[in-house]
Amino acid sequence: MERIDTGLLLPFVQFQTSRSGGAGGQHVNKVETKVTLLFDIAAATVFSNEDKARIRRRLSNRLQAEGLLQVSSQETRSQLQNKEIALQKLVALLLGALKEEKPRKATKPSKAAVQKRLDTKRKQALRKINRRKDWS
Repeated sequence: MERIDTGLLLPFVQFQTSRSGGAGGQHVNKVETKVTLLFDIAAATVFSNEDKARIRRRLSNRLQAEGLLQVSSQETRSQLQNKEIALQKLVALLLGALKEEKPRKATKPSKAAVQKRLDTKRKQALRKINRRKDWS
C-alpha cells in the first residue's frame, strides 16, 4: 500500500483526551488538549489478515494488552490539531509497518580486504611483541 485513506480508518479509532503539559499557563491546567488515539487492528476491515499480522509483529511495542495500537500527540494547544497529528502519525506507522523488507544479500569481503586485515593484525602483534622487556 502506498497510501492509506484516514476516512477508512476512522471507524476503528477511539480518541481519549487528557491534560497536556508544557506551555500555556493556567489554561493548560484546565483544558484537555493531549490526544491519545487507540486503533483496533483486529476489527479493521481495511487490512488483510497477513497485513494485520505484519502490523502486530512490527508495532508490538506500541500495542496495549487488548491489542489496540496507541498513538498520542500533545504538540499543539488545540485538541483538534492534536487529533489530526495523531491520525497522521497512525498512517505513517501503518505504512512503515506494511512496507516490504528487501531481502538481505549475503556478501563477503574481497580477498584483498581479508589480506589487508590480516597484515594489519600481524603488524600490530609484532609491534606489541617488540615493546616487551625480557626479564630473564
